[in-house]
Amino acid sequence: MDVESSLAERARVHAALGDPARLAIVDALTLGDASPGEIAHNLDMPTNLVAHHVKVLAEAGLVVRSRSEGDRRRTYLRLRPEALSALTPPSLAEVGRVVFVCTHNSARSQLAAALWRRRTNGDSASAGTKPAARVHPRALAVAHRHDLHLDAAATAHVDDVVRAGDLVIAVCDNAHEELTGPVRPRLHWSVPDPVRVGSDAAFEAAYADLADRVDRLAPTTSLRGTR
Repeated sequence: MDVESSLAERARVHAALGDPARLAIVDALTLGDASPGEIAHNLDMPTNLVAHHVKVLAEAGLVVRSRSEGDRRRTYLRLRPEALSALTPPSLAEVGRVVFVCTHNSARSQLAAALWRRRTNGDSASAGTKPAARVHPRALAVAHRHDLHLDAAATAHVDDVVRAGDLVIAVCDNAHEELTGPVRPRLHWSVPDPVRVGSDAAFEAAYADLADRVDRLAPTTSLRGTR
């Protein structure tokens, strides 16, 4: 399926679910089938309105009708769960190593790489556009609190880390804006710099932001290999 047809299908499903009554019908069919009359009774909805909404849902590919094997005059409605998968954005292409980049490679990129390894068991690395000599002590502390391992001395320049085929993610605005040459981020996460604030709360907030983003990205990737 090409991008345009995929977007059209997703838009059609979103539009069908954009009415509260139709969403209620989908909810009612999630765990079992029902006749239009049963739907009307259970949702306290006029039968002609149910018929209209079912027609829209069927045209969007969300609901199919089948004739009862008992009373052939009766029709049952069945939800097509696979149609709901159209709501999910397309996955990223097959991913090998993920490289997280920030300015100093002393906090956000280090935490992101460690979170990615724990979440996916996949290969990851981190780098900086202007790497510091060591990982920031508060980054080490927040990693320790969340059972992540960081190597205090393992900072590196982006040019020495990134290789062809890597999925590069800039986890700070400066790195995203600076990397305009051969190494260019495919994704940008605008995570505020905790070092500027310099408090434990700021580092915890950065950790939580990165953990949430990693959790959202991981299911959309197909990993080529694991560590």
